[in-house]
Amino acid sequence: MQKKVLVVPLDWGLGHATRDIPLIRELLNAGCVVLIAAEGKHAALLSREFPAITILPLPGYNITYSKKGLFFGLKILKQIPKIWKAVRHEQAWLRKTVQEHGINAVISDNRFGLYHPDIPCIFISHQLLIKTPFGGVTERILQRINYKYINKYSACWVPDFPGEYNLSGVLAHPAALPNNTTYLGCLSRFEPLPGVSRKYDVLALISGPEPQRTRLENILKAQLAEIPGIKALIVSGKPDQASEAAPAPGITQVSHLNAADLNAAMQASDIVISRSGYTTLMDLAKLGKKAILIPTPGQSEQEYLGKHLMQEGYFISVPQHKFKLQKALDQAQSFPFRSFGRPEDMNAYKIVVRKFAESL
Repeated sequence: MQKKVLVVPLDWGLGHATRDIPLIRELLNAGCVVLIAAEGKHAALLSREFPAITILPLPGYNITYSKKGLFFGLKILKQIPKIWKAVRHEQAWLRKTVQEHGINAVISDNRFGLYHPDIPCIFISHQLLIKTPFGGVTERILQRINYKYINKYSACWVPDFPGEYNLSGVLAHPAALPNNTTYLGCLSRFEPLPGVSRKYDVLALISGPEPQRTRLENILKAQLAEIPGIKALIVSGKPDQASEAAPAPGITQVSHLNAADLNAAMQASDIVISRSGYTTLMDLAKLGKKAILIPTPGQSEQEYLGKHLMQEGYFISVPQHKFKLQKALDQAQSFPFRSFGRPEDMNAYKIVVRKFAESL
């Protein structure tokens, strides 16, 4: 009898939904029946990738964001009571859903309330240490709360590599790990494509919470239009829309690309410009792409990742308020980009998922 696995991504940007795509594919390959719980653009994205999969409605945490990056972290902390209330709702919803749909296991991508006493439940996170603008004491308190919930799950899957050569730095490699931790390696829906010819000078991937998503879009559109003869593709990160435009000569803008088309567009681009969202970083690492990162202002995790990965020589990182496209492209010409390497480990997650499916 086929086992039913429920997969639930966090509704914080699209990265959690997109990084779950390879996990869902592997569960299907292992003969499992997959159900997804999501709403809004996350449900839209996953239904495009998996039109035959049932998507159950489950409200997200609906985090709101400050207009100014300076207050980003403070506004998130103020919403902890709202998150706690959502976690309690998740618990009641999951008990009912397991019974109604005969769920055999749950994979929760960074949603804290989706553990159940009678079935295996996996928690996915690359943030074992949660960065904040306030540093030390706040981060230690949040880590204790984080581990308290992680320890309620059967296992914690970390999408990164163990050891020195990794993408997440201290975020997924703190001094002490939860006892149930397994590293998945890089978790990307993309595959290197041989023989793809160069089509774009720049691929600009727009993502993240509003209003900063739109601000980045406007910055890049304006600055791309100022460079004569440039060939660029802008992907707006709006999977619930379907539009295409040409805002300036040589520049194409689309609302969304499915995984296969975005995979091809990344391979056909000389350089990628994007936020330093963790899923995008895994995609870049797997495809061996050069990139210019623009962390979301005030988002401590992205700011840390941008700085850390530039220090390691993997990518260039520029704060949004200092970003000048031509200057960044000139810098990329001389920057000694270091390849992440480890192609033999890029599919390590498949072994973990297959063993999990076999254990059900």
